[in-house]
Amino acid sequence: MKIKTFRIGGVHPEENKLTHEVETKVAALPKQAIFPLSQHIGAPAKPVVAKGDKVKVGTLLAEAGGFVSAPIYSSVSGTVFKIDTAIDATGYRKPVIIINVEGDEWEEGIDRSDKLEILADHPELTPEEIVERIKKAGVTGMGGAGFPTFIKLCPPPTAKAECVIINAVECEPYITADYRLMMEHADEILVGLELLMTAAKVETGYIGIEDNKPKAIELLDRKCREKYASSKFNVEVVPLAKKYPQGGEKQLVDAVIRRQVPAPPAIPVNVGAIVQNVGTAYAVYEAVMKNKPLFERYTTVTGKQLSNPGNFLVRMGTPMKDLIDACGGLPEGDNKILAGGPMMGKALTSVEVPVCKGTNSVTILTDDDARRKEAQPCIRCAKCVSACPMGLEPYLLATCSNLKNWEKVEAEDITSCIECGSCQFTCPAHRPLLDNIRLGKSTVMGIIRARNAK
Repeated sequence: MKIKTFRIGGVHPEENKLTHEVETKVAALPKQAIFPLSQHIGAPAKPVVAKGDKVKVGTLLAEAGGFVSAPIYSSVSGTVFKIDTAIDATGYRKPVIIINVEGDEWEEGIDRSDKLEILADHPELTPEEIVERIKKAGVTGMGGAGFPTFIKLCPPPTAKAECVIINAVECEPYITADYRLMMEHADEILVGLELLMTAAKVETGYIGIEDNKPKAIELLDRKCREKYASSKFNVEVVPLAKKYPQGGEKQLVDAVIRRQVPAPPAIPVNVGAIVQNVGTAYAVYEAVMKNKPLFERYTTVTGKQLSNPGNFLVRMGTPMKDLIDACGGLPEGDNKILAGGPMMGKALTSVEVPVCKGTNSVTILTDDDARRKEAQPCIRCAKCVSACPMGLEPYLLATCSNLKNWEKVEAEDITSCIECGSCQFTCPAHRPLLDNIRLGKSTVMGIIRARNAK
């Protein structure tokens, strides 16, 4: 099979897939579960429970707070302790629902069997019914962005979907949760892809996997050849070169179908593609076929100094401290704890931050790995320009953001930045390019929103 990749920029950080072949374990239930009401892009969910209410696994805790929003379900059974605020992965205090865990009682109607449900056995699953079940179950993008999945399946009238692309790239250097999911639940993922294609009313699907996962490529390619030899669906596994940020949806679309997604507000469906993470495909299978809301996910807990790094199936609301303790506890000395990987993860201010819908990893970096080197003057090497996968000029965006020249950075298309960090990673002068660009991007987006509201 031909190896493909995206055409603009990119870097290749050192791989540290320490947990590649570590089979997934079921994480222990927490004593207390914390559910942030903002686990997705869009409006926060609205609580439908109150202090003292009894809940079960699968009980609705909060309903969608608007069109771009998603409901939140309990992953545990017990009593609502309080509705309060707590620190999340952003470092800010946000509204949460806190539940004291008592036993493990599930709502009736959730299919907990291992029986594989296939689309052919469910003629009632029209595109509209699939979208409704996904929406009701609170499924969001599992790759980190957290966009409500049902919205992607309902493109605007000006756009027409031609294919669904499953993002199984996992290009962050440490994370292996998606890889383990593919190795352990390939059949369910393929049914999830079929559901997504049916909902999107397309018959073409692609699964993009980086070629540092040869076992996953071989497994899924074999299953696709067997399953779709005489099917209305046409599904292809696409091996991709090891290059970051191959998992960015615009980069993935370019790599797989050779189409460039224009600058915002354009999205992949404007060039015919709907992109969904491989974890999302699995969540769609469980939501539609098993009547199971999204309340648990695969998560990697890793770090060079961890005594026992691993992959876990985790109930959402579980404090990250519980997962770190399950891996032998924090190493001695200074450590930086990230929600996510070292390229795009967020540094945590507390180990009590809970696992949420978008938590694919908890990464522990030692002080030597995490400490930044002192920034030096720009040497005009243009490495950041060569590395930028969006074709931007990071040195210019960072400098103008630092000078608060908002008109200039807007004109230079700062809103196209995907905040991948390739520029900062490759800078020999160790300049905080991404930090300044993030400030500029958020400021400009605020200016644009205010201007559009007039």
